[in-house]
Amino acid sequence: AGFLAARLHQVIPSDLMNLNLTLRPQAGAFAGKTRHRHRGFTLVEMLLVITIIGILAALVVPKMMGRSEQARQSAARADIASIKTALDAYEVDNGSYPKTLADLLQAPRQARNWRGPYLDKIPQDPWGNEYLYTQPGRQNATSFDLSSIGPDGKAGTEDDFGNWTAK
Repeated sequence: AGFLAARLHQVIPSDLMNLNLTLRPQAGAFAGKTRHRHRGFTLVEMLLVITIIGILAALVVPKMMGRSEQARQSAARADIASIKTALDAYEVDNGSYPKTLADLLQAPRQARNWRGPYLDKIPQDPWGNEYLYTQPGRQNATSFDLSSIGPDGKAGTEDDFGNWTAK
């Protein structure tokens, strides 16, 4: 404080005119003290989101895995039911079941009172296989057997099901 007081009395008015007093900060004066906020995500935020997605996937995926196969089996059972309805309608009209599923689409020679077509087309099972039709059936000796060979594509295995199996 003593130095300033000693120096103030030596200032002469002409020196005051040459002083360049500005209150503006110089360029870069606060550059190191301000934070520039960049838009985006930090590595920690990204890792947190990936971890949460991984946990959700670990919980949901096992529950959904069996659903697609279950949906295919339900679709096959629905197809068998609709083909069975068409076969029953054929039997009512003609007195017997058809020899092949193709008889549901075009009148066979032996049909007495054919009023079809009973189906628009003969569907394939959800695994891309033809439905198996036998008349008279081995499981249903008085009518017919209608079945899907299932996902393995082989007849006579455990995954087969037909109009005689429990739902």
